[in-house]
Amino acid sequence: MELIDYQDDGHFFSGHVACAGCVEALALRVILNTVGSDAMAVVAPSCSAVICGGYPASALKIPVFHTTLESAAASASGVKRGLVAQGKTETTVVALAGDGGTYDIGLQALSSAAERNEDILYICFDNEGYMNTGGQKSSSTPKSAVTGSTPAGKETSKKNMVEILAAHRIPYIATTSPGDLNDMAAKVEKAKAIRGTKVIIVLIPCLAGWGVVDDGAVKTARLAVDSGVFPLLEVFGGHDYVLNKTTKNQPINDYLKQQKRYRHMSVEQIASLQAEVDEQWQRIQKRVEVSSGFEA
Repeated sequence: MELIDYQDDGHFFSGHVACAGCVEALALRVILNTVGSDAMAVVAPSCSAVICGGYPASALKIPVFHTTLESAAASASGVKRGLVAQGKTETTVVALAGDGGTYDIGLQALSSAAERNEDILYICFDNEGYMNTGGQKSSSTPKSAVTGSTPAGKETSKKNMVEILAAHRIPYIATTSPGDLNDMAAKVEKAKAIRGTKVIIVLIPCLAGWGVVDDGAVKTARLAVDSGVFPLLEVFGGHDYVLNKTTKNQPINDYLKQQKRYRHMSVEQIASLQAEVDEQWQRIQKRVEVSSGFEA
C-alpha cells in the first residue's frame, strides 16, 4: 500500500450529515485541506450542499455561498471577479457541484465560464446520477446502469465530459478518485497554481444509488480505475493528455459485481460494456501518444 501523504488542517468539520461510508465526504476533506484557508466555496444543490450544510452550521471552515443548481460556474465567476476587484487576487474560488449540476443542468454556465477562461477551480463530484433526489439517471450515468428513471438499465452511454471540456481548450482538466488520495491532493495543488478555468472530476461511488455496501466505496472506486472504467488522467490546454495510471489490469466484472445497479446484466451485455471501456481506453492512449514528450 502507498502511504497517504496528507495533512489535515481542519478545513472540514465532523458532524456533517453525509451517509455513513460516503466517500464524497472523504474527498471533500482532502480537497478543502489542499485548497487551504485563502479560499471561498460556491456550492450548487447536490449531495455536496447537504454535506456542507446551511448557514450557520457549515461543515466547511472557509466561507460558503450556496447558489442555484444551474449556476455554480457563473456564481463562482462572479465571486472571483468580486474578490479581484477588492485586490484579493490569490483567493481560490472553488465550485462544488454534482454531475447533475455539471453534465446536465449546469453545462451551459460551465461552458460559458470555460469559454471566458474564468479563474475558478470547478470540482464535479460524479456519482453518475441524481442521487440526492431519488437516484434518477443523469447524462453521466453509464450504459446499462439501473436508476430510478431507468429501471431496465440506461440505454445510452455516459457523456464524455473530459473531451467536451477539452474542446474548450481550458488550461487544466483532471479526473481523480477517492481510491487514490495522493493523486487527488496533487491535482488540486497543481490546479491552484494555474490561472484560468480548472475542472476536476471526482468519481463518487454512491452507496445507496449504486447499491454498494457501506464500507465498499473506496474499493469500488479503485476497481473503476484498475479496470479502465474511470481512467485517471490530466489534460493541459485541451490537447496534451497525460495518463496517471498507464495500465488497466483487469476486466470490468469485479467492478460490476460491487454494485446492485448492474446485477440484471447478461453475459452479452457485460461483453458489450467491456468493449466500450476498451474502446475508450484505446482512444485515450492515442491522445497520450500524440502528446508524447509533454511534461506536466
